[in-house]
Amino acid sequence: MSSDDPPSRPVKLGFEPQPVLLRLDQILPLKALRPGTKDSSKYKQVLVSVRAVGLVEAPVVARNPEASGVFFLLDGSLRLEALKDLGIPTVECLVSTDDEAYTYNKRINRIPPIQEHMMIKRAIARGVPEAAIADALGMEVTSILRRSRLLDGICPEAAELLHAAACPMTSFDILRKMVPLRQIEAADLMIGQNNFTAGFAKALLAATPDTQLLHPRGRAAVADGRSISRENIAKMERELASLQAQVRSFEESFGVDTLHLTVARGYLRRILGNPRITRWLEKNRAEYLGEFRDIAEAEQASQPPAR
Repeated sequence: MSSDDPPSRPVKLGFEPQPVLLRLDQILPLKALRPGTKDSSKYKQVLVSVRAVGLVEAPVVARNPEASGVFFLLDGSLRLEALKDLGIPTVECLVSTDDEAYTYNKRINRIPPIQEHMMIKRAIARGVPEAAIADALGMEVTSILRRSRLLDGICPEAAELLHAAACPMTSFDILRKMVPLRQIEAADLMIGQNNFTAGFAKALLAATPDTQLLHPRGRAAVADGRSISRENIAKMERELASLQAQVRSFEESFGVDTLHLTVARGYLRRILGNPRITRWLEKNRAEYLGEFRDIAEAEQASQPPAR
């Protein structure tokens, strides 16, 4: 690393490396269940699912800093109630390093497809029939079978990149047409653009040379002019990759630059509060004085009004 490179910063993990096995009485929900929750179809589905295939998605908890061995429940209140109703005394939980339930739940949509695939595979390995899994999850048996084969033809490196992404099955179908190295490149581009749609995956497929496809395109695809379109899409892909690299560079320096700007604004405000300096600037560097005042006033305008 050169002397001009910014110092590396440690990455804060969102969860502790290993899950923990907890008794249910060690877990404190942050909010009570609403009346009638246990009569809802959603709770009944969770109950049937846990009874049929076990816990599909681990609850998320945070350590109570004031009481050792006590944990706050951030996500999974229905699952916790289902375990209680079924008489299951313990549960394996993910331990979050962020104790704000609002922040955590805001980021959660649904279980990522790869994790869903792994859980279905584990249930099948335990001997649970596909029909029972389908009933528990409210799906058709064909859908369960398709999800169980989600990673067939997907290289482990690409699967690892997409393990937490909301990447639909149709996008995996498209990735499956590429050689492993191209799968990794495509997965990295999808993550970089935060775009996992089938349309974007098709664009990446169209930009993929025949040498990086499992089954090269036929002569008809070249004859009808689609090779030119692929060249255009390949150019767009390169531009997107370059843009993403620039965005990452800006993200890395944004915090430091903002801090420097805040310090500089505070210094300018102190300077402008000195009448002697202000008069000198007005007489000798009027253009600087105007810019300095604009910067100081912009900072003041950006602050919320006092209440």
